Amino acid sequence: MTSRIEWFAALTVIIFAFATGAWAAGPEADPGSVSGSLKAIFKYGDGKRETVHRHNANTVTVMSGTIGGTYVQFGADLASALDDGDNLRVLSIIGRGSVQSIADILFLKGVDLGIVRSDTLDYLEKKGYASSIKKQFTYIAKLYNEEMHVVAPKTIRTLSDLQGKTVAVDLPNGGTFVTSAIVFERLGIKANFAYIEQRLAYERLKTGEIDAMIAVQGKPSKFTTTINDPNLHLVPIDYAKSLQPDYLPAALTSDDYPNLIEPGGRVDTIAVPAALAAYNWAPNTDRYRRLERFVDAFFGKITVLQKPPFHPKWKEVALQMPLSGWSRFRAAQEWLDRKNVGMASSDVRRMFEQFLSENQARSPGPTIAEDREALFRQFLEWQRKQSPLR
Repeated sequence: MTSRIEWFAALTVIIFAFATGAWAAGPEADPGSVSGSLKAIFKYGDGKRETVHRHNANTVTVMSGTIGGTYVQFGADLASALDDGDNLRVLSIIGRGSVQSIADILFLKGVDLGIVRSDTLDYLEKKGYASSIKKQFTYIAKLYNEEMHVVAPKTIRTLSDLQGKTVAVDLPNGGTFVTSAIVFERLGIKANFAYIEQRLAYERLKTGEIDAMIAVQGKPSKFTTTINDPNLHLVPIDYAKSLQPDYLPAALTSDDYPNLIEPGGRVDTIAVPAALAAYNWAPNTDRYRRLERFVDAFFGKITVLQKPPFHPKWKEVALQMPLSGWSRFRAAQEWLDRKNVGMASSDVRRMFEQFLSENQARSPGPTIAEDREALFRQFLEWQRKQSPLR
């Protein structure tokens, strides 16, 4: 027994000596060579307070969204692509949706940016919850369009079939309930809204406790892709005239949701723009300077974000696209002006053709070349008027 104990003790000494020697001999002996944060921790004990200032001065926080949504994936992508040691650090915070993000940008200490839906501020103002709230916000960039997903039993064929039914519209601090409220009101459909988190809503939908659930998220919605029930489908939404001032025509396809749409099929819906928003900080303030640093990094790496492995919705982002009714963050507009980034004619044409093809799929309109060109000129004039700074 003694010999075994002595052997084990000797082996332990050998392993410890080897590990110590390997650590001392290897390049990772300096914590700073592994991580700037580790280097800061090791130096902090020496009283180097400039480390504290540097870490805070170059950190930008982004309020994203709930787990399973597109916002949280975009926040993670920004952190992954833009983090640059001591020069810039992006902290993506899991949020609660568009309404909560607006409140967080206004009131929560340390929040610099948030992803919000373009119809949310208008809703808050029109309902009397806030006065002139848009003046307190700016946008860095219009991001992507978020499609409205209505999941219901196949007996529900149109949105109007939900008249008097119980419909889950996520939690009241998100943006799905805002878009749902606007759409149902403009279409004259009176449903009973239930404020239930998406995962719980799905369980209640399967048992028949509710009649439908709605999610307004960029396709493919991560959670919606997991739904696999032969009794459920995606309900189409008509692009009615009352929706056209604030929403865009869109489509969901079998490629997006093979479990909910027949192969080769499509479901018409609507979409609403999402924006990267910030408080309207005055120039020459520390918060403005941090956002300016963020803009330089973000705009400079947009082509990186538009490639795998980042979310495919990044491909919809055109930095120069205006957001109707909003004012662009001054440093962002100056960056675009400095780089002379205008809307390339090819980008404009591509967006116009996409819009026209999706819209004509529902309401066939002019198809001859002369009519298309006339519509295109009208589109260019409309686009010019959208920018509040030009």
